[in-house]
Amino acid sequence: MKAIKIGILPQERIRARILAIARGEIKPRPGDPKIWFTSMKSLAEVLSDDNRALLKVIRDTRPDSVSMLAAATGRKPGNLSRTLKTMSHYGIVEMRREKRAVRPIAKATEFRIVAA
Repeated sequence: MKAIKIGILPQERIRARILAIARGEIKPRPGDPKIWFTSMKSLAEVLSDDNRALLKVIRDTRPDSVSMLAAATGRKPGNLSRTLKTMSHYGIVEMRREKRAVRPIAKATEFRIVAA
């Protein structure tokens, strides 16, 4: 599994960068971060020790549903769903709907952090 590059910039600089890309003024390079956070604090909340351990459990057990993951980790399904939704928002986890269940898939378990 490849490491995902994460960037940290203030919100206004992230917005300015996205708008410049949309206008064609900037072309993102292949090595540029794919995920952006506005502070180290917000990054630390999403990639806490518990959440990184959760990503490794997802990678190793490949659960078929959130319920199976909850059983494997001992976490409550509601709490786990909120955590997975947040991680999905940032592109760290993919939530794939399969039949009647939603299957969590870890997109990465290693991260490279670039702070400006």
